[in-house]
Amino acid sequence: MTRKSIAAGALLAVGLLTTGCSTSSDTPTASATTAAPDTTATSTLTVWVDAERADALAQAATDYEAQTGISVDIVARDNSTLKDDFIQQASSGSGPDVVMGAHDWLGELTTNGVVAPLELGDKATDFLPVALDASTYDGTVYELPYAVENLAMLRNADLVPEPAANFDDMIAKGTAAGVEFPFVVEQGENGNPYHLYPFQTAFGAPVFGRDAAGSYDSTQLTLGDGTGFAEWLATQGSAGANTMSTEITGDIAKEKFTTGQAAFWLTGPWNVKAAVDAGISVAVDAIPSPGSEPAQPFAGVKGFFVNQYSQNKVAANDFLVNYLGTVDVQVALFNSGGVLPALTAAADAVSSDPIIAGFKAAGLDAVPMPAIPAMGRVWEFWGIAEAGILNGAEPDATWAQLTSDVRTAIDGS
Repeated sequence: MTRKSIAAGALLAVGLLTTGCSTSSDTPTASATTAAPDTTATSTLTVWVDAERADALAQAATDYEAQTGISVDIVARDNSTLKDDFIQQASSGSGPDVVMGAHDWLGELTTNGVVAPLELGDKATDFLPVALDASTYDGTVYELPYAVENLAMLRNADLVPEPAANFDDMIAKGTAAGVEFPFVVEQGENGNPYHLYPFQTAFGAPVFGRDAAGSYDSTQLTLGDGTGFAEWLATQGSAGANTMSTEITGDIAKEKFTTGQAAFWLTGPWNVKAAVDAGISVAVDAIPSPGSEPAQPFAGVKGFFVNQYSQNKVAANDFLVNYLGTVDVQVALFNSGGVLPALTAAADAVSSDPIIAGFKAAGLDAVPMPAIPAMGRVWEFWGIAEAGILNGAEPDATWAQLTSDVRTAIDGS
């Protein structure tokens, strides 16, 4: 799967690694706006973040200390090792009080027992529904979400002035524009199911069903309902490389759209700057559906988790909910990364930008990327099956084999 990777930050000096879970007996005085801290709490909250977000949290840290007397140490970490470092250190009783991360870490974090439930109270309804959904695992909220990232359809507005009504209309509009590619989407030799998922859901075949609590349920492998999608995908493959092809890598898709050789591009917010910088008049549309259901992209949600072993859990929860869960901080985080805020009021505040508004509208039908451990077993087979179908493999048999392989892998895990 291809998604934007956050730039690596500076590594924390070894001597600071255990500050957040120290055993100092200093007990701050609770203000009128914060819950009383644990009697074993320290006078400092340590928060691990990726380097690009550190400055955006500085004011919230200052405000929190002014209100509560508890200082907040914002520590920039290397995002590529952030999750593994956190699991290792939290499990040993050290590490930070709070860590920034992605919602699809939740399966691994909860399995390792290193994150604490989060108490949102009446603020739960203040977040975009998909953000709250993604932050919930087995019916329990563990994450304070701050950003939502999903695919949308980029359109060259100079070539195609109006959005497409559906997938066929998009291909027709792109063809009428007279360019080499009416539409491009990243695939590559091993396929890319993340990018094709909106089209799969349009045929009523989400990867997993949901249990009574609304969580993804690996025993409900609704991926198996995707034969209609598989047959449609085979049709796209037989239409040639100017619609969908394993020959189209991420770099090729970018090059074709940014040079005006493609009218539409299915991609995420991480690629908008390249198109704008290339002089393309970019419009952002909802993803046109090729089936009878809406096209539902995966949403990736970024947020903050509380260390289960922290001696500052009450203060950490308070800092997340009442400081990081505010419009000012979430807009500051947006300004540092350009990703739609998870807090509804903050998302509304930045949506005067038509590109941001476009991704927000496209995300109304988005669903969280499953965080359950079984998801790893799906990626293993999914892209290869889709690539095979695009390259001429019999769709029904290939999809049946995919479903069987995934089920066997899940049952054996």
